[in-house]
Amino acid sequence: MDYIRNDYETILARKSAKEEGSYTCYLFEQGIDKILKKVGEESTEMVIAAKNDVKEETVGEICDLIYHTLVMMVDRGITIEDVEDVLRKRAEKSGNLKKFHQVDKNS
Repeated sequence: MDYIRNDYETILARKSAKEEGSYTCYLFEQGIDKILKKVGEESTEMVIAAKNDVKEETVGEICDLIYHTLVMMVDRGITIEDVEDVLRKRAEKSGNLKKFHQVDKNS
């Protein structure tokens, strides 16, 4: 997971120090709508790759989704520690199965 933290730090640095030709800087310049559009696109592409059962493509799309999610996190001021705190709290609830309600798909 050091790679994710390193990517986050690089993205954070790019937000404050504009670098010509940087895709990350381009995303920040375009703003949150563009960033979220990319998160949505990458999420969909990951789902399709997984559905098609193509491991290499799925892994690539997961990496794209993680990158764009990190850009969104930096833009919104969400830190790796914020995410780790929530994951830590969820891990403490291990074995706590939530009951989901049935949805009538015909309505």
